[in-house]
Amino acid sequence: MSLSRYAFSVKPQEALLILITMFWGGTFLAVQYAVTMSGPFFFVGLRFATAALAVGMLSVNILRGLTWLEVKAGVVIGVAIALGYSLQTWGLQSISSSKSAFITAMYVPLVPLLQWLCLGRLPGLMSCVGIALAFTGLLFLAGPEGNLLALGEGEIITLASALAIAAEIILISAWAGKVNVRRVTVVQLLTASLVSFAAMVPAGEAIPSLTTGLLLVALGLGIFSAIIQVVMNWAQRSVSPTRATVIYTGEPVWAGIFGRIAGERLPLLALLGGALIVLGVLVSELKLKKRKTSSAAAATEAEQES
Repeated sequence: MSLSRYAFSVKPQEALLILITMFWGGTFLAVQYAVTMSGPFFFVGLRFATAALAVGMLSVNILRGLTWLEVKAGVVIGVAIALGYSLQTWGLQSISSSKSAFITAMYVPLVPLLQWLCLGRLPGLMSCVGIALAFTGLLFLAGPEGNLLALGEGEIITLASALAIAAEIILISAWAGKVNVRRVTVVQLLTASLVSFAAMVPAGEAIPSLTTGLLLVALGLGIFSAIIQVVMNWAQRSVSPTRATVIYTGEPVWAGIFGRIAGERLPLLALLGGALIVLGVLVSELKLKKRKTSSAAAATEAEQES
């Protein structure tokens, strides 16, 4: 039996996801610059406070219809966002933006693992193959000084952020179509900001000097974060989690391109690891479908005509 061909038609929602993914890849360098002026939790809190304010100002009238379901969805998703971005920003203090982006892409093969652990859905064959490829790539990419069996602190923290982002993707899909996009976006951005600011206390992080450079980066990334969350919440109402995660695969590729333009140079083994992660992401989202043989198809047509 032959395998069916895959169709790669792009809907407007998917085109927007592709566009934000490209710009998303460029944010790693901006965040890496920001953490030279601020601790990770304060910067993420400031970034999402700006994003919440931006969306809230455009949604004043709509917010009056806020429901309990939207509050619950926004808070849960917001906690996952805070964990994902704060840990990722923390990791960027000790690893390059290119490496961070590739490790963050591990959230895609982690999605079926989370679905298995939380929902009891066993991952399929291709998901298992993709997970194996991605974790092999992680060892090549992240092993410090050629030690493939060890992960540095920055790599472990970034891997934890990928787990939180995987949870975010699942949660957004779970509530997509049941809530108002802008209302739930305001709640989740505000929650992410408050959780990040609160995390400064146990982390012992002080409020940094509010320099012009820090404020400009926070403002720019905050507005962009608002756009990202609105587009994700809107697009994933009609784009499946599988399709969305395949599109998000482009993020580390773009981050690697921007990082190289900025002067980052990953060793050959690390580049191989990054390629394996991207391959693992793509493979994990493939679904093998069998196509009817010509004789079976002809028999079906004959039955329909009779």
